[in-house]
Amino acid sequence: MIDTLILARWLHVIGATVLLGTGSGIAFFMLMAHRTDDARIIAHVGQTVVVADFLFTASAVLIQPLTGVWLAHLIGWPLTTPWILWSIGLYIFIGCFWVPVIFMQMRMRDLARAAAEADLPLPPAYHRLFRMWFAFGIPAFAAMLVIIWLMLERPIL
Repeated sequence: MIDTLILARWLHVIGATVLLGTGSGIAFFMLMAHRTDDARIIAHVGQTVVVADFLFTASAVLIQPLTGVWLAHLIGWPLTTPWILWSIGLYIFIGCFWVPVIFMQMRMRDLARAAAEADLPLPPAYHRLFRMWFAFGIPAFAAMLVIIWLMLERPIL
């Protein structure tokens, strides 16, 4: 029989891995597609990125707090433990960047698709969105790394 604590810990680590890995992968592939300046490639990669974000990131976003609360309950850590509170706050902070990014990705995909279909260059709106998308990713990614550090170190704050 599988130990409940081991299961909760495993699910929580898998969720963190999916969030970090999918986020990194999406960023890499969008950046590489963007660098081609080819609307067709950007539209295709953009579609894949949107699907990946909904399929992998969104499911991990839902699972992560559930497994975190479950794990804290099983171990006996109050949710008011400072490093847990910091993790929750950073998680919300990341969400404030991630939600707009979803809409940016869909809009960039649509702009690239329209440019490809009309055989036109990417419009300025696409480039503005890409810069915002990139800028939003930096604090969100940094905050994710801090959360992982908090989970591993569990510092006394």
